[in-house]
Amino acid sequence: MAGIAVIGAGTGALAAAARLAVAGHRVTVYERTETYGGALRRVERDGFAFDTGPALLHLPAVYRDLFVKTGKRQLEDVVELVQVDPSSRHVFADGTRVSLPNASRAGVVTALDEALGAGAGQRWGDFLVRAREAWDRTRRPLLEEPLWPNWQVLAGREPYPAVPHKRLLRTRRAATLAEIGAWELRDERLAALLASHALAYGLDPRTAPASAAVLPYLEHAFGTWYVRGGLRELARAVYERCLERRVEFVFGAEVTRIVTRDGRAVGVELAGAPGSAGGTVVEADHVVAGVHPARLAALTDRPLDAEGDVRAGQEAAGSGRFTLLLALRGGREAGAAHRTVVHAPDADAEADFLASPGGDGPPSPTVTVLRPDDPALRPDDAHEAVTVTAVVPAGADWADEDTVRRWTELVLEAAGTAVPGLRERLLWHEAHTPRQTAQETGAPRGEVPAPALAAGGGRFLRPANSTRLPGLHRVGGWAHPGGGLPHAGMSGALVAGLIVEGPDFRGSQ
Repeated sequence: MAGIAVIGAGTGALAAAARLAVAGHRVTVYERTETYGGALRRVERDGFAFDTGPALLHLPAVYRDLFVKTGKRQLEDVVELVQVDPSSRHVFADGTRVSLPNASRAGVVTALDEALGAGAGQRWGDFLVRAREAWDRTRRPLLEEPLWPNWQVLAGREPYPAVPHKRLLRTRRAATLAEIGAWELRDERLAALLASHALAYGLDPRTAPASAAVLPYLEHAFGTWYVRGGLRELARAVYERCLERRVEFVFGAEVTRIVTRDGRAVGVELAGAPGSAGGTVVEADHVVAGVHPARLAALTDRPLDAEGDVRAGQEAAGSGRFTLLLALRGGREAGAAHRTVVHAPDADAEADFLASPGGDGPPSPTVTVLRPDDPALRPDDAHEAVTVTAVVPAGADWADEDTVRRWTELVLEAAGTAVPGLRERLLWHEAHTPRQTAQETGAPRGEVPAPALAAGGGRFLRPANSTRLPGLHRVGGWAHPGGGLPHAGMSGALVAGLIVEGPDFRGSQ
C-alpha cells in the first residue's frame, strides 16, 4: 500500500484517485478551490441551473468502465444518461438548416441530402468511413495506451486515408481539416460542419491535421449523451465514488511545491497560513498532478521531459470559452433541438481572429446553443434555461467590462437564430468568461485543452503521463491523451495503470 498525493480535483484526477484507491492505495486529493470537478461547474440562480463547462458527453463507455472497475453500482445507477436526438441542429451562414440524428449514418446521409442537395449526404457518409479508419489506427495509441516513447512515429504518420485530389497536373492529398472540406466534401456547409468539431476545442481547421477527422467520428459512432440534471452530476457521481473508496479530500489546499529527495518525488508542500514562515510538507510515495504544464514546471523547478519530448500547448494555446447563461420566460417550444450550432458567416475571419486577436474587433462567432429539456434546470415549465458558448481568445482582457459586453452582444445576436423571440423572452443573463475558467481550473488565462491528435509534427500531442522525475505523474486534459471528458477519464486510467503495474504498463486489453 502506497501513499499517493493527487494535486487537483478535476475529472481526470478523480478518475485516477478512484482507481488507485480500489487498488489498495491511500489517496489524498489536494484541491486549491473549495469544490471538485475542475471545469465541470454549475451556476444556480432564481431557480435556474446551468453547466458552465462541458455539457454533453461522448464515449460514455470511459465512465462506465470507471464505475465497473471501482465498485458495485454502475454508472447508470448513479446518474441518468439520456441520448440526445437529434444529435445536433446546424444553421449555416446561407440560412440552410439541418438536423442530424444521433449515431445513425443512414439518417445523417438522408438528412444532409434533403437539406443540402443530392450527393451531399453521400460525401459526408464516405468521409465518415475514412474517419473510422483514422479512428481505428489511432484509438489505442492516442486513447488507451501511455504515450509511446517513440512518439515521433505518431507525429509524422497521417492516419487519415485522404482521397487523391488532382489539381494543376498534380495529385495531392488533404493534410488538414480545411483541405478535407474543400477537396473531399466540396460544399461550404459540409466544410463548416466538419470545421465546427475542431473549432469547439479552439483548433484552427486550416492547421488542424486531417487526423482530427476522429472528432466528428467519435461523436457519430458513440452518440451524444446528456446527464439529467447537467454534467455537474457526473462530477458529483465520480467524487462520491472516490469517497466510497475512502479517498480523502482537502479543499482550499494550495500546493506550492513538489518535494523531492534523491531525485524522486516524495510529497507535496502546502501553502501555510497568511503570515506564517512556511507551509506543511506531506510525504507521499507517488504524486499525481492534474495541473497545467506551466504550473507543474513551477512546482518542480526542473525540466520534466527529455530534450525533444512533446510539450503541451504548442497548438491552439490561448483559446477559451465564453458562455452566456440565459434565463428565459416562456417554455421550450415543441421540436426545439437540445443542441444547435449557428455557424459564423465568415469562417476564415473567425479563425484569423482567434489566431491573432485585434484589429477592428471580433467577427460574428460560431456559437453552440444548448436547450436541454430538463425540469431540474428551470423553476417551472413556464421558463427555460439556455447556455450559449463561443470559442474566444483566452488572452483578451476579460476583466474589461467593454470586452464582456461586446462578446455578449455578438453571442446573443447569433443565438437569436436558434431561439425564437430570444430578446423578448430574456429575464436576465450572466457571462462566464475565460477569467472564471482560470479561477476554477488554474489553467493560464482560462485556456481549454484539445484532445491529442496524430500527425502535425507532434504539435497536437500532449506530454506523457510519466515524467523524468520518478514518482511524479501527469493526469487530466493537459496530459496525454489530452482534453475532453473521454480523454480526461482515460488519462486517469493510464496513470493508475502506470502506478499499479509499473512503467511497462501498456493499457487495458
